[in-house]
Amino acid sequence: MRVGIVCPYSFDVPGGVQFHVRDLAEHFIGQGHEVSVLAPADSETALPEYVVSAGRATAVRYNGSVARLNFGPVSAAKVNRWLDHGEFDVLHLHEPVTPSISVLALMAADGPIVATFHTSMLRSRTMQTAYPIVRPSLEKISGRIAVSEDARRTVTTHVGGDAVVIPNGVYVDRFEHARRRAQWTGTPTRPTIAFLGRMGEPRKGLPVLAAALPAVLDAVPGLRVLVAGPGDPAEVTEGMPDRVVAAMEFLGAVSDEDKAVLLASADVYVAPNTGGESFGIILIEAMSAGACVLASDLSAFWRVLDGGTAGALFRNEDPEDLAASLLTLLAEPERRRRLATAGQARARQFDWSVVADRIMAVYETVIEGRMAARQGARTGWARLLRGGDR
Repeated sequence: MRVGIVCPYSFDVPGGVQFHVRDLAEHFIGQGHEVSVLAPADSETALPEYVVSAGRATAVRYNGSVARLNFGPVSAAKVNRWLDHGEFDVLHLHEPVTPSISVLALMAADGPIVATFHTSMLRSRTMQTAYPIVRPSLEKISGRIAVSEDARRTVTTHVGGDAVVIPNGVYVDRFEHARRRAQWTGTPTRPTIAFLGRMGEPRKGLPVLAAALPAVLDAVPGLRVLVAGPGDPAEVTEGMPDRVVAAMEFLGAVSDEDKAVLLASADVYVAPNTGGESFGIILIEAMSAGACVLASDLSAFWRVLDGGTAGALFRNEDPEDLAASLLTLLAEPERRRRLATAGQARARQFDWSVVADRIMAVYETVIEGRMAARQGARTGWARLLRGGDR
């Protein structure tokens, strides 16, 4: 099958949608399909051979974060050339109502189209601006996928129609086989907890974790907080108590391999995210690595953690509850092991071997539907030319 996938967000900066598109493309390529990905990227960015650059992206505020998108006539010309050259059996757009190359591809394309909705949000100004432009083209979409019930609710509430829920995928084995690294492995007196994410982005929750740390350090003064992800440590720690800053070890952006090792090594992975999360793929990665997960009780996280059976939950934006929950986990190694084991088993449901097959089933359905519609149209014309059935 010839598959075209459009990623609206720049490949210059890592992110959940980019990783989803990359992994899905590589899984299908491994199965023998021909896949081409169109995504924004600077000319200096090293891209996999299956990725075609749609040009430099511009940073815009979107969904409580900063998204790097491109849009406009130059981008539209690149989209049209890519579509003409690709002659795809199916076109798979991600975030088709975000003003981006996904919108441009939706407007230009004809044929079987599948769209995946990742975002969980109330209608934003950006969405309000884009929707009147996109609305006539949304009828072209034959198959709609939402990565979570929260994302599906966004579709039904703000876009219209419905979507099948197919979660994000993870290569579980890559994380499951990660080995602990001594420098990141905790001890009874110096346990380690890990935070991964863009540290300067408030919704990722580092300020909530920092506010919880004084109470935790009172009870566990040797606690080490391993912080991985892009951002300026000096900026994010400004105003924090000295002993909180002293407990933090900033690792910067880490490779996929080091991320898996970090998750496998820490005593607890903490996800204090405050909102704007429709799924939580990092939770699945942590669970796959055998980490004990402690996450805010966002509805998306609650579902991933199966209501708290595959990881612990604390009240969102409540540093006191975070501190109490973390101290309980640090004091109870057997509970940590039990949650980690349950999490690792649950993560198997999100392996790409399962998720990609469900996506391929959507592709096949929309292609068959298109063929049936064409056959019906030909039959209708034949009847008309014969003067109708007698």
